[in-house]
Amino acid sequence: MGFGSYDESEQDTQNIDADIDADDGVATDETDHDGDIEYEIGASNDELIDRLQDIKDGEAN
Repeated sequence: MGFGSYDESEQDTQNIDADIDADDGVATDETDHDGDIEYEIGASNDELIDRLQDIKDGEAN
């Protein structure tokens, strides 16, 4: 057998368990979030808009 080759006879002897229980899945309710999220930006809307305009003007050059 060379590099990258495989034994075709092994392909016939693979056992695949196709019986999957719904109980075996991922428990998604463990990561539910019921809290609040707050952000402190530290800049006014006008400052942010001015900064965005500066960025856009820089891309045009």
